[in-house]
Amino acid sequence: MRIGELAERAGTSARTLRYYETQGLVRPRRSANGYRVYDEAELRVVHEIRSLLAIGFGLDDIRPFVACLRAGHDSGDVCPDSVAVLRRKLAEVDDYLDRLGAVRRRLHDQLARAIAHREETCLRTRRPAG
Repeated sequence: MRIGELAERAGTSARTLRYYETQGLVRPRRSANGYRVYDEAELRVVHEIRSLLAIGFGLDDIRPFVACLRAGHDSGDVCPDSVAVLRRKLAEVDDYLDRLGAVRRRLHDQLARAIAHREETCLRTRRPAG
C-alpha cells in the first residue's frame, strides 16, 4: 500500500508517517518510481507506535516495541527490552501518582483551613457589638 492508504488505515497523516520514517520506526520499500510502499506489517508497527504515544511514551521508549514486532513477535511488549521500558514507565507513573497524592493532600488541607477561616470570620462579623 502507498503512504496515503497507510495513513488512512492507521488513522494518521502521511506527514506523520514520513516523520516516523526519519526516526527509523517505519520502513517503507521504494517502488521503481520512488513511491513509498508499505506492507501489512508496517500497519501493525504504526498502530503500536500510535497506541504507545497515546499513553505517554516517547519515540525513544517505543523503539524496543517496534524492534520486538520486527523480530516476528505478535506483540511488541513481550521482549526483554520492552518489558524494561514498561517497568521504568510504571515506576515513573507511580512516582507521579505519589506526588499528585501529596499535592491533593496539601490542597485538601488548605481548603479546609480556608473554609474554617471563612466561617470564623463570618461568625465574628455576625455577632452584635457590645
